Amino acid sequence: MLTTNPFDDDKMREECGVFGIFGHHDSAAHAALGLHALQHRGQEAAGIVSCDGEHFHNHRGLGHVADNFGTESVIKRLKGSMAIGHVRYSTSGETMLRNVQPLFGDFEFGGLAIAHNGNLTNAVTLRKSLVRRGCLFQSTTDTETIIHLIAISLYSTVEDRLIDALRQVEGAYSLVAMTKDMVLGVRDPLGIRPLVLGKLGESWIMASESVALDIIGADFVRDVEPGEMVILTKEGVRSVKPFPPQKRRFCIFEYIYFARPDSVADGTSVYEVRKRIGAELARESAVEADVVIPVPDSGVPAALGYAGEAGIPFELGIIRNHYVGRTFIQPTDNIRHLGVKLKHNANRAYVAGKRVILVDDSIVRGTTSKRIVEMVRAAGATEVHMRISSPPTVNPCFYGIDTPEQNKLLAAAYDTEGMAKLIGVDSLAFISIDGLYRAVGREEGRDPADPQFCDACFTGEYPVRLTDQEEGNSKAAVTVMTAGGN
Repeated sequence: MLTTNPFDDDKMREECGVFGIFGHHDSAAHAALGLHALQHRGQEAAGIVSCDGEHFHNHRGLGHVADNFGTESVIKRLKGSMAIGHVRYSTSGETMLRNVQPLFGDFEFGGLAIAHNGNLTNAVTLRKSLVRRGCLFQSTTDTETIIHLIAISLYSTVEDRLIDALRQVEGAYSLVAMTKDMVLGVRDPLGIRPLVLGKLGESWIMASESVALDIIGADFVRDVEPGEMVILTKEGVRSVKPFPPQKRRFCIFEYIYFARPDSVADGTSVYEVRKRIGAELARESAVEADVVIPVPDSGVPAALGYAGEAGIPFELGIIRNHYVGRTFIQPTDNIRHLGVKLKHNANRAYVAGKRVILVDDSIVRGTTSKRIVEMVRAAGATEVHMRISSPPTVNPCFYGIDTPEQNKLLAAAYDTEGMAKLIGVDSLAFISIDGLYRAVGREEGRDPADPQFCDACFTGEYPVRLTDQEEGNSKAAVTVMTAGGN
């Protein structure tokens, strides 16, 4: 039978990426390219809605961007000089076409399409209230909650209705929306999820990451600020700041894993941060070894930083097969157990007889870490030490990242020594929270009075109220409600 990702690669998953463009005759093609650059943020579905000033055109589908927008005929149907797009990774449950964004609604002011990255922590509460008022939901996404809040708003303009809706939601979000004459982008007041503004000739672009600008040759202008609404029209760019200012809390995991290494996130090179994390890790947890090996691909920059600081050779001792997707035939449980070798294989010549330091970005459940360690030992490593470029993940995320329940997080159940024993390494060390903050440019480490980043998965300090949790909804119930919608 066919199963989705049976060889669980044991990573936390970003749940979506967004892209919007205004004022370009080839808007849909540029949106498709932008989404291709954001493919790492969501690999289960993709969608684009365009507008020619009168009519909206859309194409949404399951699978990768190339699967859905790789033909000229599809792009030609998406007419107009503006478009928004979305790539999606679902949190749980079945991947359904009705959940694929952008979502679209017809309002008294006309059509509006919307695409959202993040998670609303009061989505279940709002949805129950809206259903009692007679709202009919067509999807299981929390994004649709925003659409209904816009629909019942008593304000007259699209901007004011959207602001009214967002003032009622809690959580983390970056979103793009489109009417027949404008594209809007909004970032949550704490700036947890990323959103950037760029320019291509006379056209304006907003996207989750700067790499989406690079792929179409656009110039990076700036980050959309936390709590800012940017409106793109024929008159140009307009900025509105409708929310009370708050201290920013950008998601620190963007630097560790989620963002592409060639992105610039919140003004800082992701690649450079990851190398600095590796260097900090080497200073904090040095061990005698012969070779530093990254767990590909996300461990590569940190491993380079570790090797450089420690003065130990860096080698690609594990090779990744890039042609294994999220769907594979599962013949038997016995073959399934060998699944890690479909994605990774030890480069025996650089492993055999060596004391190895493996560098990876995180340990979630620990299943893949254990199999990789077994593989490296089978290739002849005399010692295996693992170094992790994030602190232990002890709490689930409720702000747009797919994480297991807390009782399934390895670091929540075991101390470092216990985890080391379970995954079979000679030693295990994680970067400290202060070391992580130093790597992202906070020389004094983490200031508990002013953390400046969202690091709740490490510290348990959630910067936005978890209303649905407080009112008795389990995380499983919430993720069913928001499955893949963000």
